[in-house]
Amino acid sequence: MLQFNAQEMTKIKSKASADIIQQLIDDNQVVLSSDTLVPPDARATWNLYYFCPDHSVRLDWQRDKSTEHCCPVDGKVFTGEPYDGAWWRGLNGLNAKACNELGLLWHLTGEDHYFDKVREILLGYATYYPDYEEHGGIPYNGPGKANAQTLCEANCNLDFARGYDFIRDGLNSEDRTYIETRLLCEGAEFLMQHRSDQLHNHEMKISATVGIIGLIVNKPDYIEFALNSNYGLIYQLEHGVNQDGLWFEGSIHYHYYALQALLAFEKIAHHTAYSVKLQPNYHKMLAFPLQLISATGDFPRLNDCIAGQEKLNHTHIFEFGYQQFNDPLFAQALSTIYQDTPRNNIEALLYGVDQLPASEPIACHAIHAPLSGLTILHNEASQNMMLLKHSPYGGEHDHYDRLGVILCRQGKEIIPDLGTTGYGAEMHYGYYKNTVTHNTLAMNQKNQPPANPTTVNFKKTDSFTYISTQVDWSQSIQELDSHTIVQWDDEAYKAVTFRRSILWLTAEDSLNNVAIEINQISNPHQQQLDLSWHIRGYLDPTQQEAEFKPVTTPFDGPLQRMTDCHVHQLTQVTPYRFTIAEQADFNMHLFSQQECEVLTGQAPDNPATSDLSYLMLRSQSPLFNAVAVHDLSTCVPLQNVAISWEKDKLHIELTRNEIKATFCIDIAKDEVIKNI
Repeated sequence: MLQFNAQEMTKIKSKASADIIQQLIDDNQVVLSSDTLVPPDARATWNLYYFCPDHSVRLDWQRDKSTEHCCPVDGKVFTGEPYDGAWWRGLNGLNAKACNELGLLWHLTGEDHYFDKVREILLGYATYYPDYEEHGGIPYNGPGKANAQTLCEANCNLDFARGYDFIRDGLNSEDRTYIETRLLCEGAEFLMQHRSDQLHNHEMKISATVGIIGLIVNKPDYIEFALNSNYGLIYQLEHGVNQDGLWFEGSIHYHYYALQALLAFEKIAHHTAYSVKLQPNYHKMLAFPLQLISATGDFPRLNDCIAGQEKLNHTHIFEFGYQQFNDPLFAQALSTIYQDTPRNNIEALLYGVDQLPASEPIACHAIHAPLSGLTILHNEASQNMMLLKHSPYGGEHDHYDRLGVILCRQGKEIIPDLGTTGYGAEMHYGYYKNTVTHNTLAMNQKNQPPANPTTVNFKKTDSFTYISTQVDWSQSIQELDSHTIVQWDDEAYKAVTFRRSILWLTAEDSLNNVAIEINQISNPHQQQLDLSWHIRGYLDPTQQEAEFKPVTTPFDGPLQRMTDCHVHQLTQVTPYRFTIAEQADFNMHLFSQQECEVLTGQAPDNPATSDLSYLMLRSQSPLFNAVAVHDLSTCVPLQNVAISWEKDKLHIELTRNEIKATFCIDIAKDEVIKNI
């Protein structure tokens, strides 16, 4: 066995608790208690089709219901495609996982029926695998054989290989040859043929799987391809990671997904001359996203992030990472993970140190990372936080939301990033992955083209932090070395510039719970601009100071599904009050230098089992300047908000509890020139 030597396996067996062994049995009970089922042909498609089209939640996969697929929200049963094919993809994943975990269980218990099940599964796939027909059609993805995309092929073959490594020494030579030639090498050759020449998390996983198979079956050409070829693991590390250590795709989930692939290879290669431990971006990738923990305690749902993927639960990364680097930050990550759950899992058993040091959990803190284009403004006492996204375009898994914001009050998202749902569900492309469903600027309700924002100014004082960023769609950007599909509208954003500045108050007084947002838009072709926020609460149009009037749906595209739409004309500073579950009301104040419409309505949250409220400024002015004051107090709301915009001077006066603060911002110089 290559994964662990005899001494390591002896130690693992001595540490394995009865709970761990029972967990492995329970997690694989459906495979153990069922006849081995392997698809005889290429009927498996894509696991991300296995989502309810109404609620955008994953369907309830059941081993004994290959043609009935139930929504966990309302119990509705779906039949036929794409659900049947996705069910078979789920089965392939279940079988592959069982090979790895039952192979380990055989070593821990010595019970031969675990060995027999792994052998039976591997021989079953080896029987059919060479004759599986290539099939695919998944956006952004190459084809598969057992599955419908190259990435899924890599995921399954990785676990087949690890399971084979666990039981190889117990197999006769005929079985070893059959499995190696007809499944593992056949799979590696297919993956090598279909790995794309691009920077991408997929290529990381594909290369890692090829390398693991090469290590296990002693194929140096596989290892060379995986590690050192163009777009192999080393190339991806050197070209796909910025100087901060953030993966170029800009999604924290896909950052760790790419890293997970690298660690899967390293967990075997660290015994060999092929270890990647000394690659400098390896450690940086482990560390950097831990600086981006939100006030909620989770990662922000930036870009493609399905509900649940924002959780810091990466034992498979940080148990091994801490063992390799002894970095206190990784011990903190583990301390955070184990706040509410015991350290009694497979990753800790296989790769963890015997005793973790006492460490404080990782908490949200302010960070300005202009290379990564992420700035977090944070008040530790109140757990208020604002994140401004000014990141460079990241390709397939990016969202079209340059200069988008997230706002938390007392550790709860008030203005969230919704992330997305399963990519095969209609609401992924139809709703979540669109500019208008983010807290940013949309022109003609179309998606923003790729752009790389610039940081104009950043200043931090004892009483405030000020950041100003700008995106200019008249500036071309270097083509990304990653395959993309055009899902944006260049004409809608022609010659448009958008500057968003945030004044975050930090003085220790009753006015510190305020974020002031200044938006400047140049719209030379006078197209329809919509500046949007969605608030996780309810705005009752009949209970506002503004005189809202009902309006038929004023949107096309993703927001056609909006209900309860109302409109009024904004002519002065106007407050808006939102009812927030389990918190005090949330108040926003809007001002625009030019007369505009304010639109509101209800549209889906994520998951789509509930709605949130949209608030939107609409104008066709060639120059549009607007201010949003976010009142984050849960006690006494602001009693007065006065705003005036005179030429290049913006004056803002705020009053709470008879305490008054006045700010003057020089728009031409883009800086706070006075605050009292």
